[in-house]
Amino acid sequence: MEPKARIWLRYVSIFVFLLAAVFQTAFAVTHYTIPEEMDEGSVVANLVSDLGLDLKSISKRKIRLDVVANKKYLDVNKDTGELFILERIDRENLCPSKSVTTCVLKVDATLENPIRMFNIELEITDINDNAPRFRRDTMHLDISEATAIGERFSLTNAVDPDTGSNSVKTYYLSESDHFSIEIQTGRDGSKFADLILKKSLDREKQASHNLILTAVDGGVPARSGTANIIVRVLDTNDNAPQFDKDSYTINLTENAPTGSLVVKLNATDKDEGTNSDIFYSFSLYTSEKTQQTFSLNPDSGEIRVKEMINYEDFRIYDMEIIATDKGANSLSGKCKVRILVTDMNDNHPEISIKSFSSPVKEDIAVNTVIAVVSVSDKDSGENGQVDIHISDDLPFALKETSDNYYELLVSEPLDREKVPEYDITITVTDRGIPSLSDNETITLELLDVNDNVPQFPQTFYTIPVMENNAPGALLSSLTAIDPDLHENQYLVYFIIEKEIVNTSMSMLFSINPENGNLYALKTFDYEIEKEFLFHIEARDSGVPPLSSNVTVHIIIMDQNDNTPLIVSPWRAHGSVVEEKIPRSTDKGTLISKVIAIDSDSVHNSRITYQFLHNTDATLFSLDQYNGEIRTMRMFSYRDSRHQQLVVIAKDNGEPALSATVTIKLSTVETALKTYADMTEVPLGYDIFSDLNLYLVIGLGSVSFLLLITILVTIVLKCQKTKPSKAAPPSRNSVISERNSTIADSTLVSNDAYWYSLFLAETRKGKLVVRQPVPKGSRYIVSSIPRGTGMTETSDSAASTLQYSK
Repeated sequence: MEPKARIWLRYVSIFVFLLAAVFQTAFAVTHYTIPEEMDEGSVVANLVSDLGLDLKSISKRKIRLDVVANKKYLDVNKDTGELFILERIDRENLCPSKSVTTCVLKVDATLENPIRMFNIELEITDINDNAPRFRRDTMHLDISEATAIGERFSLTNAVDPDTGSNSVKTYYLSESDHFSIEIQTGRDGSKFADLILKKSLDREKQASHNLILTAVDGGVPARSGTANIIVRVLDTNDNAPQFDKDSYTINLTENAPTGSLVVKLNATDKDEGTNSDIFYSFSLYTSEKTQQTFSLNPDSGEIRVKEMINYEDFRIYDMEIIATDKGANSLSGKCKVRILVTDMNDNHPEISIKSFSSPVKEDIAVNTVIAVVSVSDKDSGENGQVDIHISDDLPFALKETSDNYYELLVSEPLDREKVPEYDITITVTDRGIPSLSDNETITLELLDVNDNVPQFPQTFYTIPVMENNAPGALLSSLTAIDPDLHENQYLVYFIIEKEIVNTSMSMLFSINPENGNLYALKTFDYEIEKEFLFHIEARDSGVPPLSSNVTVHIIIMDQNDNTPLIVSPWRAHGSVVEEKIPRSTDKGTLISKVIAIDSDSVHNSRITYQFLHNTDATLFSLDQYNGEIRTMRMFSYRDSRHQQLVVIAKDNGEPALSATVTIKLSTVETALKTYADMTEVPLGYDIFSDLNLYLVIGLGSVSFLLLITILVTIVLKCQKTKPSKAAPPSRNSVISERNSTIADSTLVSNDAYWYSLFLAETRKGKLVVRQPVPKGSRYIVSSIPRGTGMTETSDSAASTLQYSK
């Protein structure tokens, strides 16, 4: 403890001593004034002399100067005792405060042995060694373009370490149309400048202004310092967005794919930031249909196809697009967009049937309108122009009445019986490339009119009917055809009346009025009636009715139903014929001639003769064709005086029918005329004399009857209200009519004991014989040449004996 106390005591003693020395010298101050920035080594003053010290003692007493702020600005030359500048003194560093008007550097000079301290004050005067300097070389100002004129903006003032007149005296601003400065003086005398807006700013014209501010001090020569002022004009939303064009016209092909780009609109806003951010929208003037068809990208302004575009629905789309910025008080611009849809040939032409008359009557007049059609095509130009046509094979034509309206006319007469209905296909084709077409088929039905006369398959019917038919037998079916329909097709058949020997045709024949079946009402006999000729009419039920007729020729076919009748030699009541012949008759002498007749037809009436019994077969011969019995030899004394011959006359029918005659011959010795002498020559003369008379009478009667018939016919025809549609005139309906006079016919008187003429076919021709005829009887005898057939009824009748009472 003891050593430490001693140390503290020593320090305290030294401190007290020094403090006393300071107080002793405190009142002795040496003051010097020098300018700053003196060169090193410059003498300030002779400190030794000014302190009254001995120059020699200085070196001994070790004079020293204090260090100020770790710097030693001054020193004492020990040889000369001069106080000199050891380090350049900068007043601004030494006295940085502008509030200190006097800068004094205080230095203590200390001498040892004995210690003595001297206070030295060195006043540092300012020189203009510093130029004004701004704290920042560049000043940034953000000024809104909406700032009012006269607005002030504080600028950073310049700093000049110098004082007094060497400090900042004034400021200068580079040339500017929009800004000026106003210099202000602070309370401490410092100068600063305010930037004043003298003209409105427009960021869109000049977004920034570069100014130079110069600070100048009052030194001589004056020094200056500059700073850059960058004025950035802040944007205000004072510019509305603008489109590149006020209106756009775009051609767009219809059926453009969905999503196709129509146009990209571009609007610009001279503002910046959010004030220039733009979004696009449709205005209220844009129709809902347009907004449904097109989409608008609000960010990019792209208009794209949203739905299928059809030229035929809308050809022009008008829209108004608004571009709006995103400023606080948003502004907007607008433009008009017109989209013209270009047509494509994408629509088929259409046919519309405005009116159509069906069914129509088949006798419709030519050029009558049966339908009105209209055609249309939603396309435009040639794509919308259409051509219309129908098949050239149809009896119709199209006639244009007005734009796209056509009439369908009947161009040719129609006939339902040929074509009952027509499928009319109307085709329309546009003129686009490639062309499109459409068609419409209408069916025209024809109504029947009674324009067709019933037609029989044949114009002449020949119907063979076997005699002895049963009453009511079906003879034939005569069916006519009428191509009309319904009541116009319903036919009624009837026989055109014609009287034959006071007998109506309807009493002989009957026809079913519905089906044309022809029936016989009676049994016919070939030997009485050989044929009938009449007309059958078929009449439809139309209004007025139409009819046609057909000629029917009924031919009665012969049956072998008549037995040959032996007419020579004549015998009464079937008794035996007795003949007398001379016994001296020569060989080949005609003894007798058997004549038989058959009422059947030629074929069935051909008669052959045979001996059924002959007493002496060597004595007599019989010609099988002409029935002549001749002697084969002279009679002898052995021959019997009485001979009996039985001759059979047989026809050619199947089965054959026959008749017999018995001739008894007696030979006499007297000279009698032979049979041939008695009959051939005299009889021939007498008979032919009467024949001429009867021929004249018959021909006269026939002529008279023919004349009466013609007159009656003319009267009846004149009284008829309608002309008859009967078949062309023909020969007599019934050739076997009793009043008819047949070729080679001879009418014989009915007086008793007169002789009749008979015609017989022989190999030699005609032979006339005289035989008695019963009283009260009358015969019509017809002669027929050999070889006459049934088909020759118009010229001759069959070999027939007609007997009437």
